Amino acid sequence: MEAGAETVDRITAKELAFIAARDSFYLASTSENGWPYVQHRGGATGFVRHLGGNCFGFADFRGNRQYLSVAHIAADDRVALFLMDYPNRRRLKIIGHAHVSKDPAVIAALMPSGYAAEPERGFLIDVVGFDWNCPQHITPRFTEAEVRRTSQPLIDEIAVLRAHIAQL
Repeated sequence: MEAGAETVDRITAKELAFIAARDSFYLASTSENGWPYVQHRGGATGFVRHLGGNCFGFADFRGNRQYLSVAHIAADDRVALFLMDYPNRRRLKIIGHAHVSKDPAVIAALMPSGYAAEPERGFLIDVVGFDWNCPQHITPRFTEAEVRRTSQPLIDEIAVLRAHIAQL
């Protein structure tokens, strides 16, 4: 990423699809004194919205009331995002410049429909670069919904077998 720091990586359909399928990511920022900070961000699948070109955004939901990322971005707008797809052992690193918006129209545009969380602000990120990483050491992990969806046919079959045994 540093080698091509003078040019901007253009987001393609591959990155757009990957980002749209995420329900969380990690956001790294740096304090005025150079201290790094990483924060988990989550929401409904697709809560990170493509706003055109190389710009993405997400609604910042009320949560643990730690505003370190907001303060860091006010002092230094450079951020890194780490987006993971644990089941498929893929990850996408993004670097860019972020800013915060309190504009109600921006926040409304970033809100996932039907999502009950209360937004406090919008984060907008202009992507400068990205990199797909090697999957070698990514341990597959699955959400509760993924496990339920995959195991449901087996659960259904057990129910059929139990019903059959009960009739014997």
